[in-house]
Amino acid sequence: MSRANVVDSSAWLEYFADTPRARRFARAIESPSNLVVPFVTIYEVFKKVRRDRGDDQALQVVAAMLHGIVVDVDVSLALEAGQLDLPMADSLVYATAARHEATLWTQDADFEGLPGVKYFPRD
Repeated sequence: MSRANVVDSSAWLEYFADTPRARRFARAIESPSNLVVPFVTIYEVFKKVRRDRGDDQALQVVAAMLHGIVVDVDVSLALEAGQLDLPMADSLVYATAARHEATLWTQDADFEGLPGVKYFPRD
């Protein structure tokens, strides 16, 4: 079985906007059986797409994200995230990836150099 993947909000937004950078994240996103989706990424992506493109587009994006395995925050995940020296949302994303032994795909510099991260610096 392939290793699971977690895709950070910044990478989801590139993918859904179909930017030139989207192809970097397509492999992880387009393999839903190996895709773990932290609830906080749904929140962040929904909020941004809703603000920029409206409710209908935002709901379509969420529907696509739900093809992966959605992970809610429970007490133990919150405590794991709270031990990390990252902003709150990033901590929850990274703790989710660690719990599921998943590769985290991102372009967020907060994750650069961390184990299990596939980091693509913004051009």
